[in-house]
Amino acid sequence: MVMAKARAVDGPDKSFRAAEIERRDLDLHDVLIEIKYAGICHSDIHTAHGEWGEVKYPLVPGHEIAGIVTDVGAEVTKYNVGDRVGVGCMVDSCGECENCRQGEEQYCLKGNVPTYAGVDKYGETTQGGYSTHIVVTEDFVLRIPANIELDAAAPLLCAGITTYSPLNHWNAGPGKKVAVVGMGGLGHMAVKIAHAMGAEVTVLSRTLNKKEDGLEFGAEAYYATTEPDTFEKLAGTFDLIINTVSAKIDISAYLSLLTLDGAMVNVGAPAEPLEVNVFSLIGHRRSFAGSMIGGIRETQEMLDFCGEHGIVPKIEVISADYIDEAYERVLASDVKYRFVIDTSTI
Repeated sequence: MVMAKARAVDGPDKSFRAAEIERRDLDLHDVLIEIKYAGICHSDIHTAHGEWGEVKYPLVPGHEIAGIVTDVGAEVTKYNVGDRVGVGCMVDSCGECENCRQGEEQYCLKGNVPTYAGVDKYGETTQGGYSTHIVVTEDFVLRIPANIELDAAAPLLCAGITTYSPLNHWNAGPGKKVAVVGMGGLGHMAVKIAHAMGAEVTVLSRTLNKKEDGLEFGAEAYYATTEPDTFEKLAGTFDLIINTVSAKIDISAYLSLLTLDGAMVNVGAPAEPLEVNVFSLIGHRRSFAGSMIGGIRETQEMLDFCGEHGIVPKIEVISADYIDEAYERVLASDVKYRFVIDTSTI
């Protein structure tokens, strides 16, 4: 058993505090990872604040994890001590259902085991990456390409795969016009990945404050959704819209921007329901869909794709003492574009 230093929160209105948590002894196929960096995802904030349902506190969030293998179980074959690895939003699944067998473990019919705020097969509550060590079965560990630094790799394990998966599934590529709603942690990754796939990318953001960044990341156009003529000007333009914002927006207005058979895919997850006018869908056979991370195979594919194309998130590395302030800044959209915790400061 390894005692790991961590940062935990004791309730929806509490501040983070120093803590010590137990990591289980290595099972036959387990990997012990010394965490070097952990990204801060908006999902961490929703969960810590109890906005997505009941939470068992104390909670150690974090599912954007990058580190080094320091020990392996007796029958581990995929990793060796010293390997550079990552862990994303899930640490296990049933492995037996139809979805798991197809490599879509994120949609496990029995429910995947989330990296934190879940219950693993040992009956223990999972605790995440705001810590110095984690133990994970080898099948849910990812290999980080050699040309991606660990601090920049961490957000790829959620923000990267959350945007790569729908772009991949809905065939973003040459000849496709893709719009990205929001230019935050998810949005800026969607722009970079869609551009690398060969799609023509447009950013739709409330203001033009991040226009220069959006164009630098690969967007060919950038519009402010608060401008009254934006929706009229862009009506019927896009084959695919990726909505990355975690706030309630006028879905029907955005659906009007789709072409015939176009799809709008939600990856942001606001706490409140979203309303859809069915006439926004049926008029041009449009689709409104959702997507949640990716399976382990696709996540490795995403990491390799990012390594091949030199895609990394723009990050701000912080100390563990700054987590509460970082949360406030995320909520105020005051980050370009992902906070990453240096776990040596825990």
